[in-house]
Amino acid sequence: MNLIAIDIGNTNITAGLFLEDIEAGIEKTSGDKPDELAEVLSNFWSRVPFVKAKEAKDKKRDARIVIASVNPKWTELVKNIVQEKLGEKALEVGIGKDIPLPMGLDVDKPEQVGVDRVMAAFAAYCVVEDAIIVADFGTAVTIDAVSEKGIYLGGMILPGFDISSEALHRHTALLPQIGKVKAPQKPYGRNTEEAINNGLYYAAIGALETITRIYSEQIGKWPQTIVTGGNMDIIKSGCDFVDNFVDDLVVKGIVLSFKKHIGEKA
Repeated sequence: MNLIAIDIGNTNITAGLFLEDIEAGIEKTSGDKPDELAEVLSNFWSRVPFVKAKEAKDKKRDARIVIASVNPKWTELVKNIVQEKLGEKALEVGIGKDIPLPMGLDVDKPEQVGVDRVMAAFAAYCVVEDAIIVADFGTAVTIDAVSEKGIYLGGMILPGFDISSEALHRHTALLPQIGKVKAPQKPYGRNTEEAINNGLYYAAIGALETITRIYSEQIGKWPQTIVTGGNMDIIKSGCDFVDNFVDDLVVKGIVLSFKKHIGEKA
């Protein structure tokens, strides 16, 4: 199966090209750079082989384009680019969309759960096939739980590094806006910038470890913990309790969701 899977987030748009079910490329861009985004998608599309059917009169690329989005504005942008530049229709994953969610959601309002959270949870569950905890360190930090039967149980949402840093700067008189958070050399900051950096770093790791323990108590066992997201590399060295760090888990979840949908239709 050939597929272009597109994860439309709040900060980045991540596109993945899969040829014969094998990852052939991952590119990150932004909805604020439509020309760059169009170039990425066009380059991916040009690598897709044509349909081999002898009866096909017009040359047609043998692939589908599937998106999962938490950013409505950028969703329309991507759909327009796909239509105008590639001559295709982008299919969307979600409740009431082209492709249904691939797992059950045991929450009060399923329609309000970010589809990216479900995609990451489903991708991780497909591998582990047991109770799991999935954390996504992006613009926001989400930490979600899945039961051993593959039911999404809900989770927690925390501000990401950039949001937290900006909030400290904006709501105080003297605290500066720091750059990108990084793993500290020492636990205590020797200046204000280091103090903010270290506080945000250890707060994120402490929250993940505490929430993992709380979820484990609720589930009844210590499940595997998987971390993904654009900021996951920052916390790697401080998270010896995490089982796996996986790049682009949402993109992989989109692929698996589409394959599950096609399989059920067949």
